[in-house]
Amino acid sequence: MKSVKENGNGKITKKAVLKILKDYSVITLGCIIYSLGVAIFLDPYNIAPGGATGIAIIINEILPIETNITGILIIAINVPLFILGAVFCGKKFAISTLFATVVSSLMIELWNFAFKDVEIFKTEGLLIPALLGGALFGIGLGLIFRMDSSTGGTDIIVKILRKKFRYIKTGVISMVIDVMIMGVAFAVFQNFELACYTLIAIVVFTILFDLVLYGGNSAKLLYVITTEEKSALICEKLLKELDVGATYVDGEGAYTGENRRIIMCAAKNFMYPKIRDIVKDIDPHAFMIVSSAKEIYGEGYKDHFDDEL
Repeated sequence: MKSVKENGNGKITKKAVLKILKDYSVITLGCIIYSLGVAIFLDPYNIAPGGATGIAIIINEILPIETNITGILIIAINVPLFILGAVFCGKKFAISTLFATVVSSLMIELWNFAFKDVEIFKTEGLLIPALLGGALFGIGLGLIFRMDSSTGGTDIIVKILRKKFRYIKTGVISMVIDVMIMGVAFAVFQNFELACYTLIAIVVFTILFDLVLYGGNSAKLLYVITTEEKSALICEKLLKELDVGATYVDGEGAYTGENRRIIMCAAKNFMYPKIRDIVKDIDPHAFMIVSSAKEIYGEGYKDHFDDEL
């Protein structure tokens, strides 16, 4: 979450307020999705997906009480880790994490109460809870992480480790920690089948978590090798119809020795089919190389000063 900017008079700008409202709206949406996955599909079937949630589910099983207090346990686990996050990740991260932790924990308790006697979500096997629970868990947490926040617990540890090991994706770090917690869950519940379904939930979570977290940053990187005359026509259409910028690179054919103009541009994935149509219409003989760009920094994409996810 970017810092709030002030105008020359020291007052918070309208744009900054709207940014905060937008960020916290996304965090709230992520909390709703995440808490539904836990309360409806994971917790009732003792599927401990890892993190503070998984630890809370394990502890809730061990405690000699009949009342489900998973949400309360999540808050209790988060207190020392929250302090750690405030020290290593800064005040803004700590505030948004506190918000997400409290909201998601209270929502888990709310859904536990609201859906206690609802039969529609109950299934015979564990496959559907593992798949849907892992999916909702991953989507919700991915939205929260995109706003430079977390639900506390081991998410804070993941965030700190991500700063240290920048070459490892956040989802991979999270999965390693979750698998370790799954091992503890297996020792507590002593159910091999349950451990297998928990692993399925973790894999689904990791895939969707990374997809939500990094998917919006990916794009297509295109190289179009054509003539100088047709390159100008192609770029004119790219700018006019799609508002896509491009860079010219002069080249020479190794076999023919003829001059060639190379168009290099990055574009969102949904724009690629239209770009291909433009190139095909203007120069069907153009040589086009298309690859995926995982992260792009610059105007229209990520800011160089954004926090690494």
